Amino acid sequence: MQPQQPQSHSHSQPTRTRAVLAGVTVLALSAALAACGSDSKPAADTKPGNTTTASPAAATSAPPKDSKVIMPTGPATDLKKSRDTKAGPIFMTKLAGKKSGVTAEVWVWLPPQYNDPKYAKYGFPVLTLYAGGQSNGYNTWTDNQLPIQEIDADLVKQQKAHPFIMIMPVQNLTGDEKRAFDCSDIPGQPKMGTWMSEDIPDFVRANFRTLKGRDSWGLMGASTGAFCSAKLAMQHPDIYKAAVPIDGYWDPDSLLWKGHEAERLANSPGKLIATSKADVRMLATSGGGSAYEVNLVKSWVAKAAAPTTVEYYQQPNGQHLTKDFAKMIPMTLEWLTKNLEGPATDE
Repeated sequence: MQPQQPQSHSHSQPTRTRAVLAGVTVLALSAALAACGSDSKPAADTKPGNTTTASPAAATSAPPKDSKVIMPTGPATDLKKSRDTKAGPIFMTKLAGKKSGVTAEVWVWLPPQYNDPKYAKYGFPVLTLYAGGQSNGYNTWTDNQLPIQEIDADLVKQQKAHPFIMIMPVQNLTGDEKRAFDCSDIPGQPKMGTWMSEDIPDFVRANFRTLKGRDSWGLMGASTGAFCSAKLAMQHPDIYKAAVPIDGYWDPDSLLWKGHEAERLANSPGKLIATSKADVRMLATSGGGSAYEVNLVKSWVAKAAAPTTVEYYQQPNGQHLTKDFAKMIPMTLEWLTKNLEGPATDE
């Protein structure tokens, strides 16, 4: 069954929705996008390759000044295999951020095309994925509950999605929700916002073939990860062009903000959406099985104003559960493919 299409808008502040949300509502959505993947240009002349071994590319000779492709700057990071998937291995490293001072885990998946000799001179789009909950020492996009790597590889074969480099960082240094960092630089705390917005992109550019500019960089996350994705996209439009916040909430509620209300509000997606001057595109989703969540997300979407654009998708009878997040992976990857540039070469 094909999902309903996102509804486009050009234009909330409750507490964190970690528990399963309940209630029923139905919303008929107009087709603001053309059917996902049905007539879009696929992953920029992508052709599925057979190679599934993933490793950072070695730095090569400097490309021309007007090059689309940005070769790895190095030094190469030591990546250790975390687990195998049907679409190739996922690697992990501990990244010591030079700008933030934060050291934490990052997982990496490279699409099969990345190490295919036919794509040796191609740069690839980058998708950073944030998990729900504390995401301390784990990221749910790396396990089989959210098999986004296998789904992406299948969609590439169908010419419905780009082969994305997928980057999956943790979001906190402790499992204590009272000490959550809200993907931000909370005064007096480790600079998690800087680690995410500066050190992670620096790590990607140092190790992998990417593309010039922000048009091939995207974000996606569910629940807490949705909060992070929306916030970082609006705060850093120089880095990211598009984001998909899945079933998100919008109010920073960490107890670590106590005494720093101005800074808290400056990192609130609920406030940013009404004042944002960021030229970014977002797709916000809600689970139709919860009237509370539907209202929360729709109210947030309605506040968006140009140049920020937010489209809306309501999952029929969806709940705030990982299994329902997983059902939206194909649709969200196709939306990101329509809104981000795909692999490209200078030749």
